[in-house]
Amino acid sequence: MEITPEMLQKIAHLARLEVKPEEETELAAGLAEVLNWMEQLTEVDTTGVEPLTHINGEYNIWREDLAFNSLDREVALELAPDRNEAYIKVPKVIE
Repeated sequence: MEITPEMLQKIAHLARLEVKPEEETELAAGLAEVLNWMEQLTEVDTTGVEPLTHINGEYNIWREDLAFNSLDREVALELAPDRNEAYIKVPKVIE
């Protein structure tokens, strides 16, 4: 498929790309090559092939979401850079 300069500018505009005049020839040739390859794909016989949403048939195996304390309060307070008896101290964010 031949890509005209007008087609190239329209595609570049739709893709929000800035194409310099010295790049037009090379870009048009590359785009034509891709489109020719896509045309070759239409020749492939896909009779009896089911459309896929994923490349493989595997599904996510979700674990049950359980809430639990994995860090003891005293251990967390020991790891904090600044604390008082029961809480971690942080810098004031809102004035």
